[in-house]
Amino acid sequence: MRLVQKFAATFGVVFVLVALVGFLTGGMSMDAHMATAPKVAGLFPMNLAHNAVHLLFGIWGLFAARSAVNSRRYCLLSGAVYLLLAGVGFILPETFGLIPIGGNDITLHAVLGIALTMVGAMTNGEEEPVGASA
Repeated sequence: MRLVQKFAATFGVVFVLVALVGFLTGGMSMDAHMATAPKVAGLFPMNLAHNAVHLLFGIWGLFAARSAVNSRRYCLLSGAVYLLLAGVGFILPETFGLIPIGGNDITLHAVLGIALTMVGAMTNGEEEPVGASA
């Protein structure tokens, strides 16, 4: 398994776990207001839509990890989305009343976006030849 695949698998597992923690900490509401939405660890506001997005990114990462090409695509695309979300969090922290993405989420999304994009950009996404040993 190549580094980019390990990265996609790791982020996939982490996003699924974050979604589950979010669902368990009161993130079943649809409150998108930064001050009143339930928070994970007292820092990151969550709601049902936010948790669903994390779950989808997690499942996507787990499926993408099965090949280097798909892992690279996952890292580049999801990294770009998270960088975009970091920027949007400054302007629309409650995304029109749908998902709370302001506050501490801005920094977290920026870090995730940078890490994912860098790993995706540093790999060529080619599959290892059949029979190659690690």
